[in-house]
Amino acid sequence: MAFDTTPQPALQADNLNKSYGAVDVLHDITLTMAEGEFLVLVGPSGCGKSTLLNCIAGLEEITKGTLHIGGRDVTQEPPKDRDIAMVFQSYALYPTMTVGENIGFGMKIRKVPKAEMDAKIMDVATLLQIEHLLDRQPSQLSGGQRQRVAMGRALVRDPKLFLFDEPLSNLDAKLRVEMRAEIKRLHQRINASIVYVTHDQIEAMTLASRIVVLKDGYVQQIGTPAEIYARPANTFVAEFMGSPPMNIVPAETTADGYLADGTLVPADTTEKPAKVLIGCRPEHFSVQTGDVALQVAPTLIENTGADAYVNFVWNGNPVTARLPAASVEMDQPSIDLRLDGQALCVFDADTGALIS
Repeated sequence: MAFDTTPQPALQADNLNKSYGAVDVLHDITLTMAEGEFLVLVGPSGCGKSTLLNCIAGLEEITKGTLHIGGRDVTQEPPKDRDIAMVFQSYALYPTMTVGENIGFGMKIRKVPKAEMDAKIMDVATLLQIEHLLDRQPSQLSGGQRQRVAMGRALVRDPKLFLFDEPLSNLDAKLRVEMRAEIKRLHQRINASIVYVTHDQIEAMTLASRIVVLKDGYVQQIGTPAEIYARPANTFVAEFMGSPPMNIVPAETTADGYLADGTLVPADTTEKPAKVLIGCRPEHFSVQTGDVALQVAPTLIENTGADAYVNFVWNGNPVTARLPAASVEMDQPSIDLRLDGQALCVFDADTGALIS
C-alpha cells in the first residue's frame, strides 16, 4: 500500500472571505504557505491584514471559504484546537508572575510535568538570551526583554504555526531594528512556520520568505521580497514597497523609448500601448556625463552620509533619485541625470497593472 509522503502546507487558505453584516472586509483570499516559511502580511491601515490573521487564529469567524493548518481543515475549529501560538502587539504578560512563570504558564495549565516544564523554559530562555531574567517581574524588564518573554511563551508550545501581530510596534526605532534581527535569526535557527503582520514595509522586506501585499481586503501580490521589489504587480505595490518608493511617471511610447516631458528614455517598447506609466527605483538614476539625458532642478536634497536623495518634479510627478553623496552639492541648482531604461517597469495608464 502506497502512502502519500508529499509535505502538507503549513497553511492554506482557499477563497477566504470575511464580512461584518453587509460590509465585506476580506475578498477571496487564496494563499499557500510551505513548512518553515516566514510569510508576512503587509499593507496600509485598514487593508485587512490583522483581520486575516485573526481568521487564521480562529479569533474571527470565516464567512466563506476554507482554512487548513498542517493539512487539517480548521475552518470551524476553535483557537485552542488549531495548534497555533500567537505573539501580540501588546506583550500581555501577567504582572504578578516572574518571567519563568509567564513562559511556562500554558504548560502549567496543561499539567505538563514540572521537570519537563522547567527544561523547556530553560531551553527557550537560553534560545532568546533571557535565561538570566527568569526570576524577574515584567515591570523590571525593558520593552525588548518583555517582547522576548512573550515570544518565549509562544515558543514553548512548539505549535504548527506561529502568528505575530505587529509585535514590534511598541518599541523605539533602534530596538525595532535589533528585535527584527533577533526574530530573523530565531526563524533561521528553529525553522518555524511564521505568519507575521506589519504595516512597515521595511520589516516585511527584511524578514519575509514571501510577502502578501493587501489593499482594501484584496491580495495585490504574493512573492519574494526580490520579486515584489523588482516586478511589482501594479502601481500600488510599486509605491507601497520600497523606501523611498518606486517613482511613477506618465510617458508616451515611441519607437525608440518612452518620452516624458520632452525627455526620451531609450528602451524596448515592442507591443506597448501609446500611453503608459513608467516606474523606476531611486537607485536607477545616475549622474550623467556627456550628453544630458534628464536635466532636473532639485526641490530638496537630503544627504544621509553615503547617499544623497535628490527630489525633483518630472512630467508633473514627484520623483526621487538616490545618488552617491560625493557627486551632489547641497545647493546645486540643477543636476544632469541618466535613467537606466533596462530597469524600467511599465504599467497600464488606466488600470495601473504591470505590463512589463
